[in-house]
Amino acid sequence: MKTELLSPAGDFEKLKVACHFGADAVYFAGKRFGLRAYAGNFSVEEMKEAFSYLHAIGKKGYVTVNVFPYDEDFPELEEHLRYLAEIKADGVILSDPGVLSLARKVAPSLEIHLSTQANTLNARAAAFWADMGVRRIVLARELSLDRIARIREALDPAVEIECFAHGAMCISYSGRCLLSNYLSGRDNYSGECVQACRWNYVLHEKSRDAREFPIEEDERGAYIMNSHDLKTIDIIDKMMKAGVTSFKIEGRMKTVYYVASVTDAYRRALDEAAEHLDDYRCRPEWDEELSLASNRGFTHGFLLGGKGGKDTISYEDSRSEGGATFIAKVLGYDFEKRCAIIEQRNRFSVGDRLELMRPGQEPRSISVDKIYTESGETVSDAIRVQEILRIPTEEVATEGDILRRRKA
Repeated sequence: MKTELLSPAGDFEKLKVACHFGADAVYFAGKRFGLRAYAGNFSVEEMKEAFSYLHAIGKKGYVTVNVFPYDEDFPELEEHLRYLAEIKADGVILSDPGVLSLARKVAPSLEIHLSTQANTLNARAAAFWADMGVRRIVLARELSLDRIARIREALDPAVEIECFAHGAMCISYSGRCLLSNYLSGRDNYSGECVQACRWNYVLHEKSRDAREFPIEEDERGAYIMNSHDLKTIDIIDKMMKAGVTSFKIEGRMKTVYYVASVTDAYRRALDEAAEHLDDYRCRPEWDEELSLASNRGFTHGFLLGGKGGKDTISYEDSRSEGGATFIAKVLGYDFEKRCAIIEQRNRFSVGDRLELMRPGQEPRSISVDKIYTESGETVSDAIRVQEILRIPTEEVATEGDILRRRKA
């Protein structure tokens, strides 16, 4: 089976950026029935447009329908599934057996992918889902490479294995958690998770007037349920040998820059591993790219064995920060005036040094000597978000490229 790089698309802009930087496929949700209710998500019209766009450039798209629904949700779910079949979605990602049964009945042309929320941990469970018509299984994150390999060996070769390769991890069992429901009233299984595991917690001593005690001795508090982010770029050869065919990047609520940089790094790594599987080496520049995107520190999770533990939890902080700032998205290049045409996203000024990110290439440094507005005026400080600007440079930029600035 051909290896697939699967990137997040929280909205149409991120979908296009993911494809530009090398994703083979993207996953996204409609306005309902996905587990990221606060991502931009897609209207019915946008989903139709998205599949027209993806299929025109030879890419695929999978729609998340992985909520845990109540009976009253099924009439609208039926309509949603029929529509996805009509617009030729390449697959639906679901977790509930009732939704699976409904999809097979009302939209039999839809390819069914089983969400990690189904917690598939063993070959018998995988075979059961395959018998139910599942074409691809997104395995639970609590598996080692050896266990993944045993599941792969036991399955029909036509059933694909997908695993998360990079991004934020939920501290609970494959994302099954009710902290958000109990602490905020926002329903995790309807896509409204408030990420209570990232909060700062303290202990209260009952007999001393509710006095607070930090759980960890740290001036910023305690983060006892805050996981490091998953990173597998250095072991993707081992994942491929274990039988993983789709490598999934988490991050539908992350920025355009995050989607671009992480997708590009894994694209280059997967291509290298495909060509040199037996002597694959992760290049330092790919690792550096991932450290520049937002992260909470990194872990291999359960892939190399063990049960998580201290290497999985980020006790220091819950913030997700990287080493670079997304400055602008490239809209095109004016060859006559030798200028990159950009859409500003964060403030920058004359005198700054930026980096141009292009798919499959090392970033190139650009000195900002002048900034022109659309009307031809010069400005020294670009402060208006989404303003269209021009920057003189000999580095030829293409629509979809990214400008960033490294943090000091």
